[in-house]
This record gives sequence, C-alpha cells and structure tokens, in this order.
Amino acid sequence: MTEAYIYDAVRTPRGKGRKDGSLHEVTSARLSAVTLNALKERNGLEGHAVEDVIWGNATQVKEQGGCLARTAVLASDLDERIPGLSINRFCASGLEAVNLAANQIRGGAGDGYIAGGVEMMGRVAMGSDGAAIAVDPSIAMNSYFVPQGIAADIIATEYGFSRDDADAFAVESQKRAAAAWQEGRFDKSVIDVKDRNGLSILDRDEYMRPGTDMQSLGSLKASFKDMGETMPGFDRIALMKYPHLEAINHIHHAGNSSGIVDGAAGVLIGSEEFGKARGLKPRARIRANAKIGTDPTIMLTGPVPVTEKILKESGMSISDIDLFEVNEAFSAVVLRFMQAFDIDHAKLNPNGGAIAMGHPLGATGAIILGILLDELERSDKEVGLATLCVASGMGAATIIERV
Repeated sequence: MTEAYIYDAVRTPRGKGRKDGSLHEVTSARLSAVTLNALKERNGLEGHAVEDVIWGNATQVKEQGGCLARTAVLASDLDERIPGLSINRFCASGLEAVNLAANQIRGGAGDGYIAGGVEMMGRVAMGSDGAAIAVDPSIAMNSYFVPQGIAADIIATEYGFSRDDADAFAVESQKRAAAAWQEGRFDKSVIDVKDRNGLSILDRDEYMRPGTDMQSLGSLKASFKDMGETMPGFDRIALMKYPHLEAINHIHHAGNSSGIVDGAAGVLIGSEEFGKARGLKPRARIRANAKIGTDPTIMLTGPVPVTEKILKESGMSISDIDLFEVNEAFSAVVLRFMQAFDIDHAKLNPNGGAIAMGHPLGATGAIILGILLDELERSDKEVGLATLCVASGMGAATIIERV
C-alpha cells in the first residue's frame, strides 16, 4: 500500500464570527482561495499538480452551498483542471477531508491532494441549513435529539464534572493559547489574510480573551439551563434516555465552550513520489485514521470510542501517543477524554484550543492536525493523535508520525 505523507499545513487566523469580526466581509470561497493559494505558493504547485481538492464545511447552504470546493478552486490560482469535492461530517469535516485524501493515495487514486475546510460562521449561521436530525419530529423523537449544549451538560452530569472543573479547563486553554501566540508557535502555519490591495485584514486569532479567570467565568449564566428546563423541555427528553440521572447539571456557558468564529485551513498530502517529483520533503506520515458512530443523544462522546478503535486497528496503545489534539467543543468533551484514558493534561492541547481561539466547524479538523504537526516538531516528539466529537453522534481521529 502506498504511504500518504503531509507536506505542508496552513491556516488562516480565526476571526470573530459576527458582523464586527475582521473576516466578516470575506466570503467562504474567498477565504478558501487564500488558503489554497498559500499552499500553491509555498510548495510550487504548478499546473495540474494535485488530483483533487477535498474541502469540508458543515453548513452547506447559501454561499457555502453547491460544491464549495470547486468554487474555491476556481476562485484561487490553482489550475482549473483540478476538480473539487465538498464533504460534510459536521465538526470533523476538515479532518475527514484529510483522511479521505490519504486513503485515496493509499488506494492508488492519485498521488497528491489538498484537503481541509472552511466555515464562515458569521456569514452562514450554524443550523441555518435546517438539518432533519433537529427539525423532523419523526427522526428527532426516535433519536432523543437534544441540542449540543444539552449533550455537553449530560456528559458533565454522567461523568461527574463540575462547573469549576469546566471553568478551570477553560482558563487553562486561554493561558496556553496566549502563550503560544506570544512565543510564535503558530508562525510557521498561520497565513496573513489580506484584501485585494495587499493590506492585512487579519494576521492573528482575534477571539482570544487571555485575561479570563475563574472569577470572570463564575459570573456567567449557564447557557443551556433555560433551554433544558423550559418547553420543549430538552432535559425531560434526555432523562427519558438516561433515567438513572436525577437531573441534568448545566455547567456550560460561552466561556467554557468553543467560540463561534470564521476560518479556513488546508493540508497538502501526497505520496513519496509526489514529493520527490517536486523537491518537497515530507513532514509526517499519516499512520492511521478512523471514524465511528455513537449515541446520538449524548452525541459528543465520539473521541473516546474512535480513539479506542484507531489504536486497536493500528496495534497501538495510548502510551504510544506523545501528543494529543482533542477539539475543545465544550470543556466536558475534553475532560471526559482525559478521564477515559488517564491522560496527563500536559500532553493534550499544549497550545490551547477552540475554547480560547474558536471553532470554525468545517475547518477545525484540519486546524488541529496542523497544530499537532507543528507541536510535534517544536517539542521534538514523534507520534500525535487528533480527534473531534461530531454532531448527531460520531467521532473521527487521525494518527500522524514525524518522518
């Protein structure tokens, strides 16, 4: 089987996902094109250099509808002979794009791909696609559907995480992200988003709140308590599924949950021959990838079983992994992951995560994979695992190894 390697990974800064965010006037296609152009220029990708662009985004309507991947190629400086494939695995779309590309290379369907994703959450609102899982009663009732925030609170209740636990994790995420930026840990991969006159629009993640402390978070009201306790009574639905719980402990709020932001990220993946033909040196080998379906009500526990699956299929153990990137969708998601595998927090998200810097749904998987690669190189470690929880009950994971 042909090996698949990562040659480069880039991302845009993450802008606040609202009208006063720095990237708000940039379209999804345009921000994707900026990312594709950066990979083209950094790696000298001339002509029909890659087989395909596989691009993820979670809310595929309006300007993010159609085949956004092909639109992004045409908006970029890539050769028009390169096609595009848009995919949607919700929050894991960017990572799944990478996994699909790697598996295509392994199977002999082309020797080079660009994979990643985008989400302009300030322009195309999360949930605006009217997904059936949430709005079709015949599906929602049978799956005991509750919103993600309620699901995160169910995890906290089920596994014993307190409001202080969640807030302390969030404070640490902010501290780590601020330190990473101050020390230039993201300099290798973050690209400056410029306007058509060449002036910088954004060159740094703008969602961060480095002054966050336990006191400031303690003043915030639990975001999903009213939603859970008033009509339509999502807590009642959850307790029908989990009758052993007396009540849902609502601990999550804007400060210990992922931020709504705009952003894009891309990864250049190829075979050994792809790199040799272009004078490129691989940075890591994609050792394994996996996906799994999980309980659709609690929904966000996927990182645990998908990690168990990928380790089993790879003949590895958790101790073989030097560094972990687990998407910080909500504090309880990552706390549960650390609890399940007894992982030292020092080995997980050392540069902070989506609580501090934001979670641009379709891009985040590619973002955390790139951050993982950079950190493996910076800290001189060998093997890393990236994983995300996924809406409606799924999980995705990728293991990379430096070369």
